[in-house]
Amino acid sequence: MENSVAKKLEALLKLQQIDSKLDEIEKIRGDLPEEVQDLEDEMEGYQTRIAKFNEELKSFQDTINQHKQGIKDAERLIEKYQAQQKDVRNSREFTAISKEIELQELEIEMFKKKNKELELKIEGKKKQIEEIQQLLAERQRDLENKRKELEVIIAESEEEEAKLFKEREKCVKNIDPRLYKSYMKIRENSNNGLAVVMVKRDACGGCFNVVPPQRQVEIREQKKIIICEHCGRILAGVETVVEDAATDKNLAKKAVVRNRFIEERKAKVIDLSIGSFDD
Repeated sequence: MENSVAKKLEALLKLQQIDSKLDEIEKIRGDLPEEVQDLEDEMEGYQTRIAKFNEELKSFQDTINQHKQGIKDAERLIEKYQAQQKDVRNSREFTAISKEIELQELEIEMFKKKNKELELKIEGKKKQIEEIQQLLAERQRDLENKRKELEVIIAESEEEEAKLFKEREKCVKNIDPRLYKSYMKIRENSNNGLAVVMVKRDACGGCFNVVPPQRQVEIREQKKIIICEHCGRILAGVETVVEDAATDKNLAKKAVVRNRFIEERKAKVIDLSIGSFDD
């Protein structure tokens, strides 16, 4: 059982190390992938707006054409009514035909007025399309630059990344699916992507809260998987910090030298004092 737990922790720690390296590669890329995606989405939005405006332009033009046809129809009716006026038998018929002619003339004026309004709208839409196309061209240049920059960064780390993904795939096969699921859940909830950490300097390597000595003993034994009670990360082991011992030795040496220097200074002061009395 101990060996089983130890192997699980070893596999999890190895997986964490691989994922941390992959995270570093992602950090090097920075916000470039998101920036490229944002630019692509922005350009798609502009293209959608241009397509919508073009549809509106077509609709306006179709309506103008309908109005022009209405004007032609009204003009033909006016010619017809004017011809009929020549053959009227009384003033009542003449007045009735005259009213029809007036109605057709009003219809023509209305069509012309509406066409002018539509032409102004068309002009406005064309200006909007032109402005959007200019923005689109600018964003296209930005996108191309960002893509090139991203391609260079990806090319630099592509081989290493591919190698890490292969290692990761092999590593995952050695981990129980439920344990892997828990690992991924902890990773997703962690702001730095750390799900498996070591105890360093008596503290959790993830949240830096103190781990009690008795708890550290249990972690070292590796009889069961232990979770940090503060952050929920898996504690894979306790790191023995060799550097601390070396540092302590250096500090002790410095303290000895400093104390010796102080003693020598005191001795000189005493000697000077004695000399003054002798004088």
